[in-house]
Order: sequence, then C-alpha cells, then structure tokens
Amino acid sequence: MNKPKVVVIAGPTASGKSALAVELAKKINGEIISADSMQIYKNMNIGTAKISEDEMQGIRHYMLDIIEPDKRYSVSDFKKDAENYIEKIIKEGKTPIICGGTGLYINSLIYGINFQEEKIDQKYRDKLNKIADDGELEKLYNEALKIDPEATKKISKNDKKRIIRILEIYHTTGKTKTQQEIESKKGEIKYNYIVFTINMKRELLYERINKRVDQMIKNGLIEEVADIIKKYKTFPTAMQGLGYKEVVEFLNGNINKELMIEKIKMETRRYAKRQLTWFRKNKDIIWIDGEKTKEENLQIILSYI
Repeated sequence: MNKPKVVVIAGPTASGKSALAVELAKKINGEIISADSMQIYKNMNIGTAKISEDEMQGIRHYMLDIIEPDKRYSVSDFKKDAENYIEKIIKEGKTPIICGGTGLYINSLIYGINFQEEKIDQKYRDKLNKIADDGELEKLYNEALKIDPEATKKISKNDKKRIIRILEIYHTTGKTKTQQEIESKKGEIKYNYIVFTINMKRELLYERINKRVDQMIKNGLIEEVADIIKKYKTFPTAMQGLGYKEVVEFLNGNINKELMIEKIKMETRRYAKRQLTWFRKNKDIIWIDGEKTKEENLQIILSYI
C-alpha cells in the first residue's frame, strides 16, 4: 500500500470517460495518460473521438498523436511509454490518471503483464484475412478452437481480429495465447492502481453511440479518412479501427453511405458490449454509474482515493 497511487478511469466507448477524467484531474492535481489504441495515431481525430484542446481544459494529456497511421505500435510499446509518463507525473508531485477503453492496454499496467515482442508474418496475416473476407471466418474460428479452446471460447465467432490474433500467436511462437498470458503475468506491479469503470443501461449507451456516430459524419469523418488514404500508403492497424474500415469500404464503392453509417453504429455497439464484458473480468474494479452526474461520480471517486 506504500506504492504510488495511480487512478484509472475506464469504460466503454461514449460513456463519458474523458470528461470525468478531466474533472478529476482538476480536483486532485492530476495529469492524464490515454489508454486508447486508436487515439495514439496522428491525423485520426474525428473517428477516434479524440479529446480537443478546449475539452482538455488546461489538463496535460499524454499518449495522444504519438505515431503516424502507417506505423505499428504494440501493447509492449504502450506499457513502456505509459510507465515512463506515470513516473514523470509522480516525480512532478502530481497524480497520474489513466483514461481509456482499451482493455489490453489497461491490463498490461494494472496486472504488470510483460508482453513479448513478436515478429509479424505479414504473408500469414494476409492469408488469414483473405480467408475471413471470403466468408470463411467460421473456419478460422474452429481452427483457433482446436489450438486454444480457452482463449477462443472467450470471444465472439464474429470477432475477426481476435480470432486471427490467436492463430498468429501460435504460428509465430509455437505457444497458445493462453500459455503466453500465463507466462507474461510475472512482472512487478509498481503502483497502487485504483480502477473505476463507468457503466450505464445498454439502451442509453447505444443511444449515445448512435448520436456520436451521426456527429462524426457531420464533423467530416469521410473527409478525414480520404485525406489519410491520400497521405499514407499502408495502414498496418490504423484503418482497422471502428469507423475507419467502414468508411474505406464506402470510399471503395463497396457499400453506400447509409449502410456505412449503420455498420459503424452496429460495430461500435458490439465493441462497447465487448468492452464491458472485458472489464467485468476484473474483480477489483469499482463500478460507477454513468447515469449519475459528473459531480456525483467525482464524490464517489474521491471517497475511495
């Protein structure tokens, strides 16, 4: 308990994490480290719902706009960079606040997970993507189920990204994802993480998601994606993000605008559901009600920390 205190504000997309973290930072002399796997990319602002300068209200934010969309950035990279910023903030006499919805990023910190760097076999990845895109994702799911039943049963049969990840890990390392996770949880946890997660009724969350997507389109999401495609040649991960891959489909003439918007909303709702499922696995989380006011939730958080 003598370890330095780090506050975590987590939750699903569109639940109000950023605004709550800013208000908390103002109360406790804090600075914010983003734990969002898409907001790390430069030029990707609208589709990632990146916090604006005005919304920051003078609170310093880290881990935003740190790499170009054509570069790779691993969980291991995040953990190393985030811990450097945590140390910096603590040395300056302030309180670090981790804010985001990428469960893997947050778990790497709060559980001290040390992810091994892996070489990417792009040919193998492309082969798996082609199989999935040809309508045979179920075939890949069944293959993953044979290799690593424990990890595969935790994910949806439609979760292309995670299914391919299970197969890639085994192909590259000869170990299952489950084995790898067991071996990786040997790192020292340097800080006293106090984790708060926002929850709310599903109907309200989905309504907020739908409104956010409509606003993104009005704010110029299609134009943002078109500009990125013009500027960069390849997108190892960036264009797989929610909203971006659907706009790419639209720009390529594969779907119309109405279907594009509906797909973004549907996939974002599914993602929010997966986020909540992920966070529920952590028994040490302190749940806060997203339907309460910011002031009410601030008082709850302050009473714990």
